[in-house]
Amino acid sequence: MRILGIHDGHNASVCLLEDGHIISAIQEERLARIKNIMGLPSRAINAVLKSSGLSYGDIDLIAMHSRHMPMIINRDQLLEEYGHSDSMNMYLKRFVKGMVKKTFLKKPYLEHRRRARVQEILEQGFDYDKIIFVEHHLAHAAAAYYGSPWKGNEEILVLTNDAGGDWLCATVNVGRNNSIKRIAEIPVSHSVGYIYSMLTFILGMVPEEHEYKVMGMAPYAGAGYTEKFYGVLDKLIEFDKSTGGITWYRTNGCPHTQFSYRFFRRLTELQRFDAICGGLQKFIEEFIITWVRNCIDKTGIRKVALSGGVFMNVKANKHILELPEVESLFVLPSCGDETNAMGAAYQVYVEEMSKQGQEVKIPPLRDLYWGLEFKNDEIEELLKRKHLLYERKDDIEKEIALLLSRGEIVARFKGRMEFGARALGNRSILADARNLSVIKIINEMIKNRDFWMPFAPSVLKERENDYVINPKEMKAPYMIICFDSTDKIDHLKAACHPYDNTVRPQIVEKDWAPDYYRLIKEFEKITGVGALLNTSFNLHGYPIVCSPEDAIGVFQKSGLKYLALEDYLVSK
Repeated sequence: MRILGIHDGHNASVCLLEDGHIISAIQEERLARIKNIMGLPSRAINAVLKSSGLSYGDIDLIAMHSRHMPMIINRDQLLEEYGHSDSMNMYLKRFVKGMVKKTFLKKPYLEHRRRARVQEILEQGFDYDKIIFVEHHLAHAAAAYYGSPWKGNEEILVLTNDAGGDWLCATVNVGRNNSIKRIAEIPVSHSVGYIYSMLTFILGMVPEEHEYKVMGMAPYAGAGYTEKFYGVLDKLIEFDKSTGGITWYRTNGCPHTQFSYRFFRRLTELQRFDAICGGLQKFIEEFIITWVRNCIDKTGIRKVALSGGVFMNVKANKHILELPEVESLFVLPSCGDETNAMGAAYQVYVEEMSKQGQEVKIPPLRDLYWGLEFKNDEIEELLKRKHLLYERKDDIEKEIALLLSRGEIVARFKGRMEFGARALGNRSILADARNLSVIKIINEMIKNRDFWMPFAPSVLKERENDYVINPKEMKAPYMIICFDSTDKIDHLKAACHPYDNTVRPQIVEKDWAPDYYRLIKEFEKITGVGALLNTSFNLHGYPIVCSPEDAIGVFQKSGLKYLALEDYLVSK
């Protein structure tokens, strides 16, 4: 059974599921070269089918994420929505829509957008009777539960939390025997995700994209400033005692958090930039910790799986793992809406297998190398056309390791492209993590990142305990959680948060990424250090590179001196 999962909203994506196994998955942004592009991922659909050797007729079902998808088609429209979210014009529009939804016109109103989405799918060449819609937070929950290492009769607490989707911002679920039972849900008007995104916007950054920058700045804020602004935010949300604190609501005159621009402008007026970042981060950490603890107390379930954009906050995830109530934790990698293509496909697969009385077989997630790959022959042909200086190497991994040990910075492009927000070695810029000077070089000559943003390391699995304090031995191959570092932090000084020395590692296992593992191993032989600085291969504001042409474009436009394209070393 082949199911094509499609997410046609923010950071659009496609996932091909075959008999419960992910065969291919690609984000539209990688092909369109527009960060977090929205809308039907037509390029990704075609790329997934072509790379898998399939046609439209080979797909059994189309799993569409989200029953209702707002018509926001680009970043400018998104920013306008945030900036005018509580203007009189927007208020009147929402009022009219709200009144319509209370009449017999509700159904045709909701069906209008769905028909438009269906029409886009039909224009791709698919059949109408193959399309199934999956509710937004059910897709999040399915991705977390079915992707987790836990299956069978064991009960798993599955929590979802994001800005919003299908009029909800969070759910509490129990996963057991390949089924998901929802026990609580929170309406989108109470979204803490929108609080974080709105304040990101007010700070002059892009909402639903730059929240990680707020998190990165937060440790620099003085405790007094952090506590002061945290105190302001903490009064806005209260947990509902009647549900045991597994749901919450807005208090103190806080408006619908999606439509709150002027409210939060007033709250932040004359506040320091770092104070807002520090207070906001503390608010989300304290809120999430309390919520997770309440959910465990209510259900008695101590194995926890998480999904939704709020859980892209690696610092909050760290505090969840450290809770004594949590026995073990799985955070879905790249758990924003891009993975809902996967979640929708999982859910449809399970429902279809159940209808047919067949056994559900979904393996736990492993590596995320689900994207396109390119052969040496086509790369050499491209290098010749571009008139670049290159040399084919018998052992490119050893060659890269030698360059890195000499203080060079190397961009690596090899194998299948990673899915999600993090580069995991196959589309990465690499450097010696001991060398603090590479931070300035990478920032000024290549990435143009904000000066306060930390880099992250790739660490050999057998060296994990040398560098990372992982109290519950949680698997950490995805850069979705951070940890405190050990006394060997000097080995990772350029790849940790410079203020609090936390690290957001990719723990590299030999059988998941054999070539990348061997590269780090070669570096270890030379230097004794079993880790590298790993940052995504892209220019700031652009998606991670997808094709050899993309890689060469970044190489030529940046200060990069070395590019490893499959088995070819390109140099300036």
